Amino acid sequence: MSETATPRYFLAPHFVPSTGAAHAVIDPATLEEVGKRGDVTSSEIELVLTRVNTAQALWKKIDAKTRAQTLHRLANRIEANDVTTCAILMSREMGKPYPEAIGEVANCASIFRYYAEMARDEAGKVAGTTQAGSLQYARYEPYGVSAHIMPFNFPILLMCWTVAASLAAGNGCVIKPAEATTLSTLEFMKVFDTLPDDLVACLPGGAAVGVALVDSDKTHAIAFTGSVGAGQAVAAAAARKMKPAVIEAGGSDPMIITAHAPIAIAAAGAVTGAFHMSGQVCTSTERLYVVDSIHDEFVEAFVAETRQLRIGNGLDKSEIGPLVSQAALQKIERLVADAVAKGAKIEIGGGMPQGLEKGWFFEPTILTGCTPEMEILRTEVFGPVVSIVRVPDFDTAIAMANDSPFGLGASIFTTNLEEAHEAAERLEAGMVWVNNPMIDNDALPFGGWKASGLGRELGRQGLDAFRRSKMVIMDHKPVRHDWWYPYPDDWFLEAGGRKHV
Repeated sequence: MSETATPRYFLAPHFVPSTGAAHAVIDPATLEEVGKRGDVTSSEIELVLTRVNTAQALWKKIDAKTRAQTLHRLANRIEANDVTTCAILMSREMGKPYPEAIGEVANCASIFRYYAEMARDEAGKVAGTTQAGSLQYARYEPYGVSAHIMPFNFPILLMCWTVAASLAAGNGCVIKPAEATTLSTLEFMKVFDTLPDDLVACLPGGAAVGVALVDSDKTHAIAFTGSVGAGQAVAAAAARKMKPAVIEAGGSDPMIITAHAPIAIAAAGAVTGAFHMSGQVCTSTERLYVVDSIHDEFVEAFVAETRQLRIGNGLDKSEIGPLVSQAALQKIERLVADAVAKGAKIEIGGGMPQGLEKGWFFEPTILTGCTPEMEILRTEVFGPVVSIVRVPDFDTAIAMANDSPFGLGASIFTTNLEEAHEAAERLEAGMVWVNNPMIDNDALPFGGWKASGLGRELGRQGLDAFRRSKMVIMDHKPVRHDWWYPYPDDWFLEAGGRKHV
């Protein structure tokens, strides 16, 4: 029997059969069954949370050096692990091209090394004292157990971002994988067998499991990546429990092509920005603002670059795989139809590709003549469709790029230094890329403005999201201070309102 045939959950270092309902996992490229995933039961959730809390009580007492060594061993385990099975499962579950799947899984070790060393170095802050003979400082402590509710598009990488920070801070971690990528997430969990028993768990299931984890008194911090609506619901539920929450809620990222853009480079960059992983990336380029003087030349080059993309099964030689679900495909079809009905022109793509009899595929699509009343410019598309708006100048492009409820990322192509600096300053987004979209850095904060999220992953802010500060005032020589009770009589006013002298 294959490992994907029986629903299970993970409680380090063991996999445990789940007694909850089983659901078929469908390959979006072939519509064949990949395996079975389960929904953990409420009693299984309660058991796991109790065990993780017990393990965390011991983990938080471990000194920073030893904790760092443990996380480095985990990084070694990731690097030594054969990630082929996990990558193949990811491609089969959600359609990601195999090179991207194996690259995602193979490159997770560095984030554990980064946070291992940061937690060892960043132990608190000593402040200038307000009183002679007093040591006054802040120290950091873990919250307890963090719950990590993960998306399907980068199920392993994004999980590692927040789990690494949380473990480094001294927490235990419970992961709820996306329904669409449960099997590959569970496959990856094998690497956590180097950690203390029960410190990390993975509990598969639908939205009800996520709700239970957020509501439970046995979780103390939340990390969520998903849609704006779901992110708002998680943030509200966490707030009711006074739990800190890092919310990455997606976006509709703009890209500006200025009159000073290198056309060939900009066109190639736009293809990657718009169509990477079939556009199912939170930081995908969805709105292009192209200055009028180079609009036609850019569109021609953009279409030519897009025409080179291969569409097919993620395990074949293809850059464009299927969408994750039939519902995702239907949403794309509706948005494109609405745009065309309101005057947009399809330059390339626009429908399901020829020659693929089944599967949830959609061609990489470029729309021109797009205007603000089209729904496609006001929502997160999350598919291989990009809308181009012709603008008269750079200032108009900036203004229209900012005219959105989203603010995750934004990018620009230009060789003009003034435009580059202006864009970095004026674009209303948590991340700005100049001439190289979608890059991240373990040491820099990742997250959005406006409806795109709360809090930050990565960098020092990513670590601080999973620890709380404690102010400590320590007088090493106990003395009676003059401001303590009782007050001297000459501190008071006399009956007539005059201060006693």
